[in-house]
Amino acid sequence: MIVAIDGPAASGKSTVARAIAGHLGMAYLDTGAMYRALAVEALSRGVALDDAETLSQMACECVIRFSHADGSGLPTHVAIDGMDVTAAIRTPVADKAVSPVSAVPGVRAAMVDQQRRISREQENTVLEGRDIGTVVFPHADLKIFLTASAEERARRRTLDMEARGADMTYDEVLTDLRRRDEYDSNRSASPLMKADDAIELDTTGMTIHDVVAYVEALVAERR
Repeated sequence: MIVAIDGPAASGKSTVARAIAGHLGMAYLDTGAMYRALAVEALSRGVALDDAETLSQMACECVIRFSHADGSGLPTHVAIDGMDVTAAIRTPVADKAVSPVSAVPGVRAAMVDQQRRISREQENTVLEGRDIGTVVFPHADLKIFLTASAEERARRRTLDMEARGADMTYDEVLTDLRRRDEYDSNRSASPLMKADDAIELDTTGMTIHDVVAYVEALVAERR
């Protein structure tokens, strides 16, 4: 079974997907981490984030792997070409770099191939991103589109960044989220959009427990 969870930045996709996978014994694939890994690698090599040709070549040649604890479908680490970038992909620098990198058509094509490869290695998988239900797995068994107001998403992201020791104010986070929403929704390659057959869920005002319970009920129905 393939469960596709899409939505804008900081809408709770990763948190919900991880919870669903953990509760239901499914594998979890963080597709956003794959784009972040490539962005971090590009920065480490000094590759310009608008160099589409080089970024596309890197995406085709690199191998991204997730490590898991024994018996768990939840990844604990992510590596690109053997280098662990688990911490590096969650920094403000990676936040800013991932949008232009993920907008490159050649990058997206290569990442989609890797996402499909990884998912084929698992019997049941939960994937989250911005084009899972529209591009990567258009025939997914269940498609969810999570959203929330920009203000609510900025509040969540600010709390998350504070917990990680990042120094960004709420206003800075809100401005960055709105920039990313605009960028992701208007890029030429796989823009952020809700699949026609996706179930939209506005999580503004909902607890994570309520969201997870709602999605788990939908998974049970489809199974």
